[in-house]
Amino acid sequence: MEGGKITLNALRPKPSKEIKTGDALQIRIGAFEHRVTVLALSEKRGPAAEAAKLYVEDEASKSVRQALAAQLRASAAVNPFLKGRPTKKARRDLQRLQQRDTGEPGTEQE
Repeated sequence: MEGGKITLNALRPKPSKEIKTGDALQIRIGAFEHRVTVLALSEKRGPAAEAAKLYVEDEASKSVRQALAAQLRASAAVNPFLKGRPTKKARRDLQRLQQRDTGEPGTEQE
């Protein structure tokens, strides 16, 4: 699965490959992998609630995905002062601090 994000019955399908009832799909979205089995097909595109009835996800896949999501949330850097986009003043203050820490010559006029 180096290049492809989807495998169909453990094989990398061509884009035009049609799926049928009972096919096993592995879908990789970012760091998350979903393993689903196709239960039925629809003739037309519909809402997500209807589409969710057409497949079932493996319990093992769900538990691994939920564990990975919890791990990513726990490891994310939390800084209560960084909420949204910084103001121009805050950005300049941060640049000033970074320049002082690295010993780079300042760009401000003295």
